[in-house]
Amino acid sequence: MNTWKRRRFLQQVGAAAAGMAVSSCGIKGVSAPQELSQAALAVEPLVDPKSLEKPNITVGYVPVNDCAPFAIAWEKGFFRKYGLNVTLSREASWANSRDGIIFGRLDASPVVSGAVTNARIGAEGARHAPLCAAMTIHRHGNAMTMNKAMWNSGLRPWHEYQGDLDKFGRDFRGYFDSLPSEERIWAVVLSSAIYEYFVRYLSAAAGVNPTDEFRVIIIPPPQMVNNVRIGAMQAYMVAEPWNTRAIAGNEGVGFTFAQGHEIWAGHPDRLLGVMESFIEDNPKTYRSLVKAMIEACQYCSDPQNRPEVAKFITSPSFTGAKPKKPGAPIDKFTRPGIVGEYNYGGFDNKSRIVNAPKETTIFFDLPEKLAKIPGDHSTFLWQSQSIWLMTQATRWGQIKEFPKDALKKARQAWRTELYREIAAEMGITCPKEDYKVEPAEAFIDKREFDPSDPVGYLRSFEIRANQPQRFYLSQL
Repeated sequence: MNTWKRRRFLQQVGAAAAGMAVSSCGIKGVSAPQELSQAALAVEPLVDPKSLEKPNITVGYVPVNDCAPFAIAWEKGFFRKYGLNVTLSREASWANSRDGIIFGRLDASPVVSGAVTNARIGAEGARHAPLCAAMTIHRHGNAMTMNKAMWNSGLRPWHEYQGDLDKFGRDFRGYFDSLPSEERIWAVVLSSAIYEYFVRYLSAAAGVNPTDEFRVIIIPPPQMVNNVRIGAMQAYMVAEPWNTRAIAGNEGVGFTFAQGHEIWAGHPDRLLGVMESFIEDNPKTYRSLVKAMIEACQYCSDPQNRPEVAKFITSPSFTGAKPKKPGAPIDKFTRPGIVGEYNYGGFDNKSRIVNAPKETTIFFDLPEKLAKIPGDHSTFLWQSQSIWLMTQATRWGQIKEFPKDALKKARQAWRTELYREIAAEMGITCPKEDYKVEPAEAFIDKREFDPSDPVGYLRSFEIRANQPQRFYLSQL
């Protein structure tokens, strides 16, 4: 890298750090809500707080659309219903959310899909700890944003390629080949996030080796848009509303290449994470917490409630994603990801709004194409999907080999049997099995995943790492 280019790149990154210093924590002076609403206070507890081992708990959340079930559990009194006095904690990043659990600052918090599994298998880039999860918070609800230069080079939203991975691969490689190596950067929120695996999976499926063609760095969600705007990175994958913000809030910044469900339909995104010791020491409290979150997810899932949810989470205490332009709808940024009126954007004045409310973000009820197994619903954790995450950690060199005790680690990390017990107490039926085959049509490359042969699945990929790969942490 010549001196001028290095100086320019570091200036860009430095500017992003200065410009977004406050954004990493949301809005200056903003914190989680402190007082329950009148509606929540009016809820009569179904569970006596005195019957719980630890009725006073601290629960984290991150200011993205994922916080919706936490906001609703607070606002509608679901925490109170199950005997919990919850203090909500607004977390600056997904690393903070995870680490808050591990180091005891938080009793529970959402964690990225992969964090719990990778904590168990000792993957590079993950905290190693006995994390557990018995439920998902949601599936889908995320997307890949590319900058305007990528559009100008010929790249378009995935659905316009009509399944042609070869053509996408040529466009994708051609763009990164035109850049100096230090500018070939794609950002994700955490190394153990499914987003990092999706970025690598997509490029490899198109014949582009992500290890050779570009770097993956880690940046908190609120810093994504500004870093693309100033040219510090080319693309990112993150939860909403930070993809919509690049289109509707910062016109000219980028466009959505694909939503996560176009990479893998039905994938888990966020899990309700806790330490194993929390479940062991506070079994009744944990049951109450899971029940409250299931009810909140059911509420968010109802199509009639979604517009209300989208508006409610725009408050400064949650996403703070309100447009500044007078007259703009208050939920301009949060609505697409919650209600499903999703705009892919673009720079040719064409409308690319796709109305798919049952697929954009899944909180509880599954769309028809995914509801193939009796009793299946979004908050149910499939341990086979934990196995898929382990295959990706192996594929990209975060662990040296696929764990020989993978099934045991999946059981320890993803507490499916415990969820069944809790759900049964609520009258909710669940699938009887812990494992299922992910059909070929669910993946962008039409490659089936059979959890009974994860090593064979791994060997079927031509592009994969042989050595542990380094993660590039941003200077922000």
